[in-house]
Amino acid sequence: MDREAYRNCCSLIKVPRQSYEQFWSSHFVDYIDRELSYSKFFKKYLLPNHPCMFSRRFTEDWKCRKQWVSEEGKPDFQKLLQEFDETPVPVANCNAKEYNANPKQVMSFKDFIHYWKEYIQNGHSSPKGCLYLKDWHMSRDLPEHNVYTTPVFFSSDWLNEYWDTLEVDDYRFVYMGPKGSWTPFHADVFRSYSWSANICGRKKWLLYPPGQEEFLRDTHGNLPYDVTSAELRDRGLFPHSEEACQPLEIIQEAGEIIFVPSGWHHQVYNLEDTISINHNWLNGCNVDIMWQFLQNELSSVQKEIDEWRNTMDSWHQHCQIIADNRMAFLNACSTGDTSDYPRHLSDTLTTLGPYHAAFDLQRVAHIIECLLCNEDFKRLDHSTLTLQPETMLQQIRETIQSTRGQHLLYQE
Repeated sequence: MDREAYRNCCSLIKVPRQSYEQFWSSHFVDYIDRELSYSKFFKKYLLPNHPCMFSRRFTEDWKCRKQWVSEEGKPDFQKLLQEFDETPVPVANCNAKEYNANPKQVMSFKDFIHYWKEYIQNGHSSPKGCLYLKDWHMSRDLPEHNVYTTPVFFSSDWLNEYWDTLEVDDYRFVYMGPKGSWTPFHADVFRSYSWSANICGRKKWLLYPPGQEEFLRDTHGNLPYDVTSAELRDRGLFPHSEEACQPLEIIQEAGEIIFVPSGWHHQVYNLEDTISINHNWLNGCNVDIMWQFLQNELSSVQKEIDEWRNTMDSWHQHCQIIADNRMAFLNACSTGDTSDYPRHLSDTLTTLGPYHAAFDLQRVAHIIECLLCNEDFKRLDHSTLTLQPETMLQQIRETIQSTRGQHLLYQE
């Protein structure tokens, strides 16, 4: 992040969202086919919460684009089997509905590839249904398979930074599915951002700007399972569906990366046999959306205070990890000692720079202030927290003031 971008947002209390009206009648998103600075991506897409598509040049050096794909541009089943063979993977059945999603089973990678080959040979059909390997935590389960690099545009990733620190989970996924496999209508977990790169194959995306999904609710307040269903034309069941704008319909080719912003509901189809890599992520630009979503969800189902305690403690812990890493980085910028945090994180924070670290700290401070004003949080026993929020807030303010005093945030 450069100084201009930092100055534009350093005094923000709430990140401003530009209107989504331009997407109501348009069927185009920006296509990025040349070098783009992180600061421009930050200002043009992250802050306003607007989607875009990156060309295949941004993935051309990934190992998986060479190792997992045949010369014909199809999934290379032989090489994939050599790599993963008996690895257990989660597989959904696209022909079955369980609530508003597809039921999953765990099967060996070898068995899934055997099914996929038969599915293709049978004209993309099978009595077993249309199976889709999805939400596979390959990076977490097989860290030695370093087959892609997260683009710098998506590297400010608080969600995965938090889980990497705890060494428990992650939100990095591999998807593999035959032609005809699909994902029902949804918004991403916690209203996070997502990016999705096609290693091979083609996808069709139907995206709705935030707020438009409200017109698509049925008389019980439920969102549709399939936004292309004829059911939506039933005014008795979906009384406001005609008020919704038409979705953005985007075709994603092999090698391309789509950026899906916070709260954009979408439905996705594999138009060919397709492999993709997907990350869910959040940072200082959309943490306020996630915070508001969690508050609304907890309020709507009237969670008990014990469940609030778990959620609030998790939020507090998340804030503490992100803040500690940024404060250590800014202190290292002044001392030259980078031994206080992991190498992979050091590389990311160094690339993004001290302005971004300071922006992150300001956004963490804003969320802590929101926590302290929250009536449910006030009723919790704060003695159970590893660090008192007031203390964390003071440490953040002192770090920002100190780095300003050392002119770290004003250098060219």
